[in-house]
Amino acid sequence: MQEQPDPPFTPGLTARVELTVTDADTAQAIGSGDVPVLGTPRVLALAEAATVAATATALPAGMTTVGVRVELDHRAPTSIGRTVRAVARLAKVDGRRLLFEVRVADGDDVVAEGRVERVLVDRHRFVERAATA
Repeated sequence: MQEQPDPPFTPGLTARVELTVTDADTAQAIGSGDVPVLGTPRVLALAEAATVAATATALPAGMTTVGVRVELDHRAPTSIGRTVRAVARLAKVDGRRLLFEVRVADGDDVVAEGRVERVLVDRHRFVERAATA
């Protein structure tokens, strides 16, 4: 098996994504609760989107990253119509493993924060393996 080179990422790399909360993003709509506020699964998806954005421009050809571990504290509700932003900062690189610190905020208020770990993989092999599982 050929060893992969270290990923072309260095700690400190950041990216930011935003979401204006709609009815479709609520806990009611996605089945994670019965209140009309931003649902935790949607918060997590936004946090992961920020980590993907952070790596997107530096990925080697044929490679991608996949999420393997998440720790997320959802601390405050967000109403429909509000805009939240997720910022991911690459905190640590360990071979193919990338550990991000993420923070989701509504203005100055922290909505959620945590960590997302991603692994650099060969896209073709990963999809092929998933199809045969």
